[in-house]
Amino acid sequence: MAFSFRRTTGLLATTTLVSLLPLCGHARAADQMQIMERQIQAMQAQLTSMKKEHAEEVKRARAVLAHQREEAENNPYAQRGRYIGQPRTAAQPFISVRPAKAGADEGRPPSDRADVSSWADFQRATSQDEEVSVGGIKVGFPNGRPTIQSSDGAYALSIGLAYHEDFGGFFNSGPRPGEARGAFNGFTTNQRRLRIPFMFRYKNWVAAVTPDFGANHNDGYVGLYEGNLNYTGLHNTILTVGYFQPRVTEEDSESSNDFFTLERPSITDMVRNIAAGDARFSVGGLHYEKRWWIAGYFTGQEWGHRNASDMNSTYYGGGSGTTVDSQTGATLRVAGRPIVTKDVDLHVGASAISAFKVACNTGADPNHCTRSTSFGQRPEFDIGEANLAATGAISNAAEVWAAGPELGLRWRRLLVKGEYYHVGVQRSGPGLKSAGFQGWYGSAAYTLFGNPRMYNIKEGAFGAPGVKASEEFNPALNQWGALEVVGHYSVIDLNSGLNDANAKNVIRGGQQTVWTGGMNWYPNRHFAIKVDYSHFIVSRSNQATNTAGRTGNSVAARIQAAF
Repeated sequence: MAFSFRRTTGLLATTTLVSLLPLCGHARAADQMQIMERQIQAMQAQLTSMKKEHAEEVKRARAVLAHQREEAENNPYAQRGRYIGQPRTAAQPFISVRPAKAGADEGRPPSDRADVSSWADFQRATSQDEEVSVGGIKVGFPNGRPTIQSSDGAYALSIGLAYHEDFGGFFNSGPRPGEARGAFNGFTTNQRRLRIPFMFRYKNWVAAVTPDFGANHNDGYVGLYEGNLNYTGLHNTILTVGYFQPRVTEEDSESSNDFFTLERPSITDMVRNIAAGDARFSVGGLHYEKRWWIAGYFTGQEWGHRNASDMNSTYYGGGSGTTVDSQTGATLRVAGRPIVTKDVDLHVGASAISAFKVACNTGADPNHCTRSTSFGQRPEFDIGEANLAATGAISNAAEVWAAGPELGLRWRRLLVKGEYYHVGVQRSGPGLKSAGFQGWYGSAAYTLFGNPRMYNIKEGAFGAPGVKASEEFNPALNQWGALEVVGHYSVIDLNSGLNDANAKNVIRGGQQTVWTGGMNWYPNRHFAIKVDYSHFIVSRSNQATNTAGRTGNSVAARIQAAF
């Protein structure tokens, strides 16, 4: 105790006795003093007993608290903020629901990839969305993706969906006399993508696994989109190893849920598949800031490339059971935004890619085998149709590379962008010259209503339009989601050395031009309906389906779901 009971009671007794002396005789005063002394002694004994009891209670409480603390530290299932066995307060119910923060979400579609972000970014995302807490386990939808996590977010599992169902066909695209028709259906369908991204997190370590049940140009092929390990503990940096889609070119850095048209421009699809593309073994990383972005990867073979049963797959480049020396390569992309305002985003960048060792699939000594490559592109509608522009096999390919600039400009609701790439094939052998190809595209999109396309600093590219929760499709409330009109012009030139006297240097792959116009409607952030009309013109090539040049048209639609 901080004060003396004995001193206080003694002072009180002395004061009382002094006051009584003038009123009593000496004998009576003595008797009174004895009575008072006995009362004081009784009070002191009682206070001493109370102090001992209080000390024992404090000691017992401290022992219980120390035991609970030790038990919680040794028990991985102890809930943060309280110890096991401690009663749950009214402020901490077994089941609680936290609504989403108003205005926190612009309603843009989730990515078609696993959600790989830093632990801090992940916690910020979870704090924005509606969340249900059940006994210390949180269930929520950060970035629109179903997620289960521990109370502190250290452990987390999320599952997503990228569902693209395409249907449509070609018209006025018939072959000329003597040509093969090719797979140009009047009407058909294709499950273009059916990806189910899984994200497994422990703090800043993230494993991403995404099977794809629409992993080919035709229905029925099951493949892998990504399977990799990531570390996100460095500021705005993601380090990756495993099967991955290395980010190269602006179009390839975007999620497929954000595309202007149903397919990438032919040149970017051609460039990315040199040493990147889907499910490519990669080691590298990316870093982003508000005004700049950079990524670089060392790359190897594609998933399934050494599997002989994948021989007929054109999605992953075709498998071979006789590969004796796998391909190796690298990618680099740098982008920046020199102008950033409310109404304007100016994007500039450049990408480079190289397969500096082409795969050897002959089964011979890797030091003496013949390495080859090839290029071919469909007319930007992917439902299993044949290539009209294609080089055929290019033998003695020592190295394949591509490089070029990218440019984009957003002004309010209007976005225009484009890229150009030159592709080179270094060849080894007597009399053989290097081959060169090129291509470019220009695209434009205008958002009629809804949130316009904006810049995504994590991708270094532009994202899709957005639909706020208060603007989701509901005709009764005169709400219609988001609608944009898009236009697209694309060219690839796969001809090289047409006037060369050495026939081995002549490559007639044809020049392909595609004009596309379309509309994209987003009733909400998770669903979209897209419609494209395309007109294509392809000069003659060495393809049996295009020996005299060919033109045609296509109409295609896509139903898209993204979680």
